[in-house]
Amino acid sequence: MSIEAYMDRYLPLIEQELRDALSDRAGLAGYYGMMRYHMGWLDAHLEPVQAPQGKRLRPVLCLLTCEAVGGSLDHALPAATAIELVHNFSLIHDDIEDQGLTRRHRQTVWSVWGSAQGINCGDGMYTTAYLKLGELSDRGVLPVRALHAQQVLCETCLTLTEGQYLDMSFEEQGRVSLETYLRMISCKSAALIACSAYLGAYLGGGDERVAGLYRDFGENMGLAFQVIDDLLGIWGTEDVTGKSTSTDILSRKKTLPVLYGMDDATLQAIYAQENLDEDDVQRVVRILETCGARDYAESVAREYSERAVRCLQETGIQSSAHGAIKELTDWLLRRTS
Repeated sequence: MSIEAYMDRYLPLIEQELRDALSDRAGLAGYYGMMRYHMGWLDAHLEPVQAPQGKRLRPVLCLLTCEAVGGSLDHALPAATAIELVHNFSLIHDDIEDQGLTRRHRQTVWSVWGSAQGINCGDGMYTTAYLKLGELSDRGVLPVRALHAQQVLCETCLTLTEGQYLDMSFEEQGRVSLETYLRMISCKSAALIACSAYLGAYLGGGDERVAGLYRDFGENMGLAFQVIDDLLGIWGTEDVTGKSTSTDILSRKKTLPVLYGMDDATLQAIYAQENLDEDDVQRVVRILETCGARDYAESVAREYSERAVRCLQETGIQSSAHGAIKELTDWLLRRTS
């Protein structure tokens, strides 16, 4: 089966689990409506709509590694759903912290309902994720494995916040080392993808060696994923990505291309300014293109992708789902949004 066939099979299952988890409770349609708006199911008036909903990469990967080791999807679905809820909670809070106005071609939750309700909405989605994870035992997962899965997701959530702390702190620092940058994206971006790959294999009955290799695969794929995000944040097309390509530079984010170009005195001077405008954005882009920052970042993304593939090979697994994971990795390197 191709990755497209697996996604056609998985996405309806994931969607139903998500909708069940975020169903309205009596008298609180507005509260859960904010969550459902973020998920792309409702408009700002809380009326049904079909809007962009994200790639569902993490839950799909969780289900793929579960099937790759011969496990039952029922054993991984609660974890896959919880992971997607955690991911979306982090996006809601990131948008508030970054003052981002658009995501997936629409206004962000906080820009519609305000920061206070945005924080509350994200908190509710985070808590719902753990309620969903609590269904593992009901689906036939051994209690010891269910408890371990909860611990792994808890540790991953803490790691996510550590990554966000580092990312935000970079905005106030003149220079950031490559080592510190890689630690940040390992925490903020790679950790949840690694968790997805690991939990799927673990809940599918895989031994610790195999589950660990899938975790290492997920970490390297997550690093490649973030580097490509850095590239798209500067050279992507806003109509495709659903996010302004000026935001990262205007907020002086230390993304990989920017770090590569930071030896340029003009770039240093621009990033030292208190406020940047669109003219500054265009100047930064020209500097980065001239110094080869784009080629460098693309080569780093390829390197992490190749490492991820080597981890897959080391598992020794030959199943159809395992092959689809390799397809997913190949698609990742070619993505434009």
